[in-house]
Amino acid sequence: MLSYVTLGVSDFTAAKNFYSALLSELGAKKLLDMDRITFFGKSMAQPMLAVCVPFNKEPAHPGNGNMVSLAPGSKEAVDKLYHKAIELGASCDGAPGQRIPNQFYGAYVRDADGNKLCFCHFG
Repeated sequence: MLSYVTLGVSDFTAAKNFYSALLSELGAKKLLDMDRITFFGKSMAQPMLAVCVPFNKEPAHPGNGNMVSLAPGSKEAVDKLYHKAIELGASCDGAPGQRIPNQFYGAYVRDADGNKLCFCHFG
């Protein structure tokens, strides 16, 4: 159903480096890299994540309540991505843990622009 999600960023080069390193943990890579937008994913036929300098040239800012959630496949992989994001400069917005007993395990970070990411596993 999803084609891609875009996150506005203020430092395009830093954002590309952050997401390239982080998403490589999921087997994703840069698929399309242009002057103001870069798409990451496994293929152009699967959902992608893009970072971009806003088209209107206004400052990038995260929306209240907006979040991108990534499912790495296990609780252990959630922990690994969370720690990788922190190592890459993200800030903690909720350490890894079981949020809904036997149903939802998650961890939350914010990138350098304040975009909120969730790493989750259902089950």
